[in-house]
Amino acid sequence: MSSLASHASTDGVLHAGLVWRGDRLATGSGPVLPTGFAALDAVLPGGGWPANALVELLAERPGIGELSLLLPLMRVIGAGRWLAWIAPPLLPHAAALEAAGVPLERLLLLDPPRPEQALWATRQALASGSCSAVLAWPQRIDGAGLRRLQLAAEDGATPLFLFRPPAAARQASPAPLRLLLSAAPGALEIHILKRRGPPLTAPLRLPVHDGLVAAAEPSAAVQPFHPAPTAVAPILQAG
Repeated sequence: MSSLASHASTDGVLHAGLVWRGDRLATGSGPVLPTGFAALDAVLPGGGWPANALVELLAERPGIGELSLLLPLMRVIGAGRWLAWIAPPLLPHAAALEAAGVPLERLLLLDPPRPEQALWATRQALASGSCSAVLAWPQRIDGAGLRRLQLAAEDGATPLFLFRPPAAARQASPAPLRLLLSAAPGALEIHILKRRGPPLTAPLRLPVHDGLVAAAEPSAAVQPFHPAPTAVAPILQAG
């Protein structure tokens, strides 16, 4: 094939959208869910959270307002579906969540005693088809575990938001989206570490909704735990 014909063929493939170019933000990478923040949607591939993939949120410490990032999503849980929180380091604050518009009756809070049980519970929640979204805080996870979670999110067509420490940025990950979160005065500062598109050099700042978790008062948290749907119930019985 001549170089001219080869160039024309390559242009045709690019024009048809069959190849993603690293200097452009991906637009056809799968279904997305609006984040509720126009500035964030504008820099995410497709204009929102991946609807069936692993998203890593690397927060400098728990309780800096990182849940504010998911508050718009938590408000619109589908009818008859659940929002699963698995092994959160801080208990959800019921009154604050309810005041922010989160339907508490659809919140499923799981706290398995061992790290491996938490990962298993996360995979089961994704596979159940009963959850609008899954939020998980693994104590430790390796590359193979991350790949299993990514596949489970794809197969279950459910978004998984994995909260990890900043040091996890040094570990390779199959997640198509990774964000580094840090506290700023009255805001949450967001650095996009990985996305399908060119690097974003300047961080974003989004407003923080305080008080969504209770550090030390279990009585102020979601009590008692809500029973799981049949498809997810085995999670609570992990031995």
